[in-house]
Amino acid sequence: MCVIIIKHQENKKIDDNILRRSSTINPHGLGVVWLDTYEITYHDSKEWRLLQTDRPFIAHFRYATVGKVCKENIHPFPCGHNPHEYLMQNGTIKGYGNKDVTDTQDLANHLCNMRRAKWKRHLAQFDCRFVTVNTEYKSYQIYNKNDWHKHDGVWYSKDNVLTQKVAVYGTLKRGHGNHRLLQYTPFLGGGKTKEKYPLVVSGLPYMYDNKGVGHNVEVEVYECDYLDMKDLDMLEGHPTFYRRKVIPIQMNNGEVVNAWVYFIHSRPFLKSDENNLVDSYKGRGLDLSDTWDWYYDDDDELDAEADDFNASFSSQVLDEWDDWNTLQAAKTDLQQRLFDTKRKLSDLKNELPSWNVNGGGLKFANDNVCPTCGVNCIVDEFEGLAYCSPCGEMYYADIDFSF
Repeated sequence: MCVIIIKHQENKKIDDNILRRSSTINPHGLGVVWLDTYEITYHDSKEWRLLQTDRPFIAHFRYATVGKVCKENIHPFPCGHNPHEYLMQNGTIKGYGNKDVTDTQDLANHLCNMRRAKWKRHLAQFDCRFVTVNTEYKSYQIYNKNDWHKHDGVWYSKDNVLTQKVAVYGTLKRGHGNHRLLQYTPFLGGGKTKEKYPLVVSGLPYMYDNKGVGHNVEVEVYECDYLDMKDLDMLEGHPTFYRRKVIPIQMNNGEVVNAWVYFIHSRPFLKSDENNLVDSYKGRGLDLSDTWDWYYDDDDELDAEADDFNASFSSQVLDEWDDWNTLQAAKTDLQQRLFDTKRKLSDLKNELPSWNVNGGGLKFANDNVCPTCGVNCIVDEFEGLAYCSPCGEMYYADIDFSF
């Protein structure tokens, strides 16, 4: 849980949406190390606007998993009795902390009994992201750096507060069946792939990662958050069916942006596809008006036969088209239900730790042990959904609720 943001550049500001999202997802406190003075201040997460500044800083937004919610449990924590060394972290440290004290503070107290040269090796054993700060020497150090994310020159311990550009070329475009997933997502504009790619429409649109073949494909670009990305990955079957990749997009306004594009991964590019490449997906449709125009003849009998066949053929195809539409509508409804359920589960995971155990329909399951950290979990007795508060794991459990 939590997120750490490191902005070491001066005269640079972080996007307001990132700061607001950091506060919303992590509502249990904000600690800031101001890197121009190394002063440390503690705030409510709702005070995120104080980070709308050119000043360099390290900010920690807390989401409580171990230890109570209070100002004393806002990061960073002093390392024991050392008044100059501080620790902040993102994650959950198994075996540390209790219902009152955070795992990070507990670990910080252990570090003070260890030579500083051993800190890096010790912290590397945990699946967490750490920062230590020395206010005397005015320096800081990032640990487990490979697990961090760098965006626009700023370091983030988690990417769930970031937005990412996605370029869509098929059924996710406006006016098509799957656009419902992006209807409330910021639309940045239209454009084309800067390089040529083969786009094949065979029932569904497939774009292959064969740069230099085909056309500059028309796309729409959206600014997606981490929930949008999860929904899109689920729809596209990433990374098995489609696989996404960042490529340059030439926007209609002349700007070039880098955006994710979903390339087909499970279907081979065939030699016959080379004759069916298009530069834009227009959707599916039928035009039967010219079915028998080529059969025009002055013979009235032949005309009558042509009219009868044309009517029969049109009726048959349109019936099949109606059946296809019915099937697609059912499929769309099922997909919507799946995505709605998935979002609810994601929201539930964020809300569970703050629920009142006795008043929120939740109970402790004495026999339900978390497979990740081995402690008893809080469960939703109506859905069988287990959530482990210490480690943050969420899973379905076979539970006897007669307790």
